[in-house]
Amino acid sequence: MNSSPIKPQLGTCYYPEHWPEEQWQDDARRMAELGLSIVRVGEFAWSRFESKPGVFDFDWMDRALDVLDSHGLGVVMCTPTATPPRWMIDKHPDMLAVDANGHVRKFGSRRHYCFSHQGYLQESVRIADVMGKRYGKHKAIIGWQIDNEYSCHDTVISYSDNAKHAFQNWLEAKYQSIDSLNQAWGNVFWSMEYSCFTQIELPNLTVTEPNPSHCLDFQRFSSDQVAAYNKAQAEVLRTYTDTPLIHNYMGRIVDFDHFKVGDDLDIASWDSYPLGFLVDRTEASDEWKQRFERQGDPDLQAFHHDLYRAVGKGRWWVMEQQPGPVNWAPNNPAPLDGMVRLWTFEAIAHQAEAVCYFRWRQAPFAQEQMHAGLLRPDSQPSAVYDEVRQTSNEIQTLGEVAPAQAKVALVFDYESCWAWQTQPQGEDFDNFVLCFEFYRALRRNGLSVDILPPTVKSLDGYKMVLAPGLLAWPTGFLELVENFKGTALLGPRSGSKTENLSIPTPLPPAIGSLDCKVSYVETFPLSSPRELVNGGAVRTWLETVETSEKALEQTVDGTPVLVGESNIKYLCGWPDSAAMARIIAALAREANIEVKTMPEGVRRRCTGSHEFIFNHNAEAVEFAGDVLQAADVLIREI
Repeated sequence: MNSSPIKPQLGTCYYPEHWPEEQWQDDARRMAELGLSIVRVGEFAWSRFESKPGVFDFDWMDRALDVLDSHGLGVVMCTPTATPPRWMIDKHPDMLAVDANGHVRKFGSRRHYCFSHQGYLQESVRIADVMGKRYGKHKAIIGWQIDNEYSCHDTVISYSDNAKHAFQNWLEAKYQSIDSLNQAWGNVFWSMEYSCFTQIELPNLTVTEPNPSHCLDFQRFSSDQVAAYNKAQAEVLRTYTDTPLIHNYMGRIVDFDHFKVGDDLDIASWDSYPLGFLVDRTEASDEWKQRFERQGDPDLQAFHHDLYRAVGKGRWWVMEQQPGPVNWAPNNPAPLDGMVRLWTFEAIAHQAEAVCYFRWRQAPFAQEQMHAGLLRPDSQPSAVYDEVRQTSNEIQTLGEVAPAQAKVALVFDYESCWAWQTQPQGEDFDNFVLCFEFYRALRRNGLSVDILPPTVKSLDGYKMVLAPGLLAWPTGFLELVENFKGTALLGPRSGSKTENLSIPTPLPPAIGSLDCKVSYVETFPLSSPRELVNGGAVRTWLETVETSEKALEQTVDGTPVLVGESNIKYLCGWPDSAAMARIIAALAREANIEVKTMPEGVRRRCTGSHEFIFNHNAEAVEFAGDVLQAADVLIREI
């Protein structure tokens, strides 16, 4: 993890190809005057870089870089592979992805490629090579973004023939023999046994649900295709540049393993759109969404900040920060006054090195013309312009932000998300939501959190670790937990399957020092919770366990929900928000961690140098003797 103090920077996303060249100087001047120091360019410009196969024009980008550099702006150059030009489809007509219903996903927007198409992979490497040769040592370039928003518009999974053949090869490399695959998948069930790898189709268009092991392996394969595609571009760029390599991930996306993609990069970034995500990527009541309609969910951005800090091994940015109404959500309200400033400082509190606003100027044409920027289409300042100026000035006086390891860690695993999507057992079981509810409970108790990958090798420095919903115990993880001196909360559903999605023997959770065995599981609708003796209820998921351990929580009918007399506890169900917050608070106190119950919508984050208090409410709130105005941030030096 990065241990160096951070001097945060602000930036924006700019498209010189969209605007008259005589406008560039004024744009760059205004960016610098506003306090911005980073500009991202090029991610959608392939048709202007290469209008025909092998016919290149980079002169316009050369001039744009000179203009930006003349005003002291550092540039993130992007490979434009998220938007292959139309001639590419003529050259490789089978490069387009295919959806689950067998329909080709046509040209006419973006991300129109299948990760398994080797011809397009080589085209992507080729354009990265050409750009690396030209700009790898350019003095203005401070980083490279590879592609743009992997998985956006559901583009990781493709059911093309290219994907089928690549999947068959992937399976043969993994299992070596078809008998091994048949045994791992349990193909004796329903006479699904294969005699050779070429018989294996993709898991779509089956009469009823396909074999869950088949689905999970196809998801693993699809994730590996993303990682391989990213790695291919990263390797060629590394031959030309020593500047950091970056990708801009998205919110609430689990279609591929971000940790594996991050292994070939230097910085993780993500695209933060709090108001759009509140509407279509948050499980919350209508009342909750109405309350935070112009602020965004108080925890969703923070969760992703901590997740991508882990993906980037401590180095991370916000590559796109919402500055106004967007164009893509069912409804698109404007941020409450002060929220863009709050979102910016929230990212900084989670150790962001940079926050870049999307975009500099609102486009007057094409798909995103209703997406606000820092400038209106007529180049006049948008509503948030002065707020960004204020934020920039305040950052200059903030000084360096020292990172700090949190006292609490939460383990997040992409494979577990795929497993429970494949076999949820109940309509409301979603592993992302489960982990997020744990995270929200920690934040409601005023706790800072580090998110860890399932491959974590050490828990040193933590006082409490939480591991909800892990598919199978990662290699060495239980040994780490057994030797952990702090409080460990495992479950629900953790260790409940093998890596091939079958029930293990001995029965789960199979934690050596804990006498606890799951005998069966029941799921139930959100409208039928199981009340707890100590208050709150269990929702969605409840395991019946055989145990001699003390029941720390139980339902009113006596079913154990939280068991364990040592520092290792097992959670047998999914507590609702009230019970989750109460359980987390009790375990934190047991681990000698200070708990501060936060008012609704108020959140706290501590670094090594500062304490940040955020009021996500649309009204003033009193906390610990201070009055926080609506959408305000209180910053104290520690």
